Amino acid sequence: MPRNPDRRRLLADAGLRVLAEQGARGLTHRAVDTGAGVPAGTASNYFRSRDALLGALGERIMERFAPDEKVIAALAAREPSRELFIDYLRYILERTTRQPDVTRALIELRLEAARRPELAEILGATLRGGFRDDVAFHATTGLPGGEFEIALLHYAMDGLLLDMLTTSIGAAADPDEVVAAFVERLVT
Repeated sequence: MPRNPDRRRLLADAGLRVLAEQGARGLTHRAVDTGAGVPAGTASNYFRSRDALLGALGERIMERFAPDEKVIAALAAREPSRELFIDYLRYILERTTRQPDVTRALIELRLEAARRPELAEILGATLRGGFRDDVAFHATTGLPGGEFEIALLHYAMDGLLLDMLTTSIGAAADPDEVVAAFVERLVT
């Protein structure tokens, strides 16, 4: 497999755009090559199979959503409180809506994983690892809420993102107020 990490990221980012715009059915090695502006066959040199391509896209999504360490450090310097918890969720919402195609690609990838057991295993492990990290983060920082409350917040945030970035229910709620309400109502 070729080892050029910049080219691999370029191809993965093109794959995320294809996935977000066309869904899993439109995601082909050729579509990735076209989206990246590289010669035909390049994507298949980096990702030998569709599962390898899909798995690489999941990894790239997590890289793209990685938090800014400076922002995290500034938040971590504050005393644990509900308001701090709300600000962490606001930061998550900001990161995921700043890159709507990446979030849409994650939604598409999760749907595809429901149909592909191999992908479900890989993506599921990544998602469960992220959830465990979130629970551990709360425990070590003193933020309110335990494992169950963090799960509820994941479900709520996923639904909010789905509504914001796809066809909306039209509730016209301010996302900032929604995030604050999640914490106020779900964390005791």
